[in-house]
Amino acid sequence: MMEGALDLLVSITSIATLGQYAWSMRAHFQSPTMPPGAMIVSAVVIGVALFFLAILWIERQPVAAKIGGLAIELASSVLFWWAIAISRKARLRFAFDADNPDSLVTDGPYFYIRHPFYASYIIFWIGWGIATWSIWAVVPVAGIVVIYTIAALDEERKFSRTALAGAYGAYRARAGLFWPRLRRDRRSRRMRA
Repeated sequence: MMEGALDLLVSITSIATLGQYAWSMRAHFQSPTMPPGAMIVSAVVIGVALFFLAILWIERQPVAAKIGGLAIELASSVLFWWAIAISRKARLRFAFDADNPDSLVTDGPYFYIRHPFYASYIIFWIGWGIATWSIWAVVPVAGIVVIYTIAALDEERKFSRTALAGAYGAYRARAGLFWPRLRRDRRSRRMRA
């Protein structure tokens, strides 16, 4: 009974998380059309989601893996919605959009990491992978990390071609790609002391 309830909870939470990502594509990001790269990402997301749902319902997972995976998924949603709230007015574009960025957001989660949306997606997939408790989850999660890394680096190259290049360079020196730069913060604290 508990096993089925946890499977259902992980499934609903995961699908709802993907639903919020789909919502953001229509309501938050401002690209005029969906770039081919974003279409590929969407297809990969659908495929991996179906794969993870199958693993979740076919195989047995430890209760701790499901609960831990759920907690990680919920943490990814907190980061996602924080990034939504902070970047609402910035008119961000889809991944792999051909246009160069015309704004730079450095508040909220962007103060710590340059790509909080991609970070939230990566955290989500790691959480769902943990919830499946399958070695087979490693390959799709690694593939998704590679895709989001390519998208993030593509966006960074685009910044270098804009009037924001200098400001972005300074921002890039202090904020991490997907994870905060904690070492730099510690050094600067020591220097101030």
